[in-house]
Amino acid sequence: MKVVFLGATQGMGRALARLMAERGDELFLLGRHLDTLQGQAADLRIRGASTEVGVAVCDLERPQGFGAALDAATANLGRFDAVVVTAGMYGTQEALEQDADLRRRVLTVDFTNTVEFCEQARLRLLERDGGVLCVFSSVAGDRARKPVILYGAAKAGLSYYLDGLDVKYRSRGLRTVLVKPGFVRTAMTEGLKEPPFAADPPAVAAATLRAIDAGRPAAYVPSIWRVVMLAVKCLPRWVRRRVDF
Repeated sequence: MKVVFLGATQGMGRALARLMAERGDELFLLGRHLDTLQGQAADLRIRGASTEVGVAVCDLERPQGFGAALDAATANLGRFDAVVVTAGMYGTQEALEQDADLRRRVLTVDFTNTVEFCEQARLRLLERDGGVLCVFSSVAGDRARKPVILYGAAKAGLSYYLDGLDVKYRSRGLRTVLVKPGFVRTAMTEGLKEPPFAADPPAVAAATLRAIDAGRPAAYVPSIWRVVMLAVKCLPRWVRRRVDF
């Protein structure tokens, strides 16, 4: 595949980009920092990327640059078959409640601006009869819970949006893949209390790649989270008021 990748320089995104490079996919990387992108591109070339890996700056806090970044990807790849979005922001519930600027940034980046980037990617994919749009959301968006009210709200909106794209555009060739990770050991979660079923980025990346290849509309990674969140969804409100998880 020819893949445009936003968020390939760390954590789950880096692990997924490496798997794609190792099997010979052509990649074009988008991210905030040019030097970091160039370093990751060199790493992916060593790992087996079938061509030179192009890069362009694209910051989810600066939506005015989305179009130019996707145009750069098109110019480099000729066309692209898939867009993968793993980039995002995180804040604990306590931090988001106390810091209005952080709250604004997380809600804007994880919902509004990610949706805007996906909309611009969607239009380009549909111009060429479709392709894959794979976006990382979170199990935090499945049901309101005390520790992730604000972050979960942004991810719930993103999940709703991806589900809607699948309903409307699958018949036109757009295959959306909504990835819902549970707790993953990355720099973003460093220092947080680790819950059961925590995973490492390589395992999440492998499961995600299988979902992309199968064109599954939604994938919980690891898959145990599908069962966990089904149970959480069944909890009555009075239980959720009494527990902290």
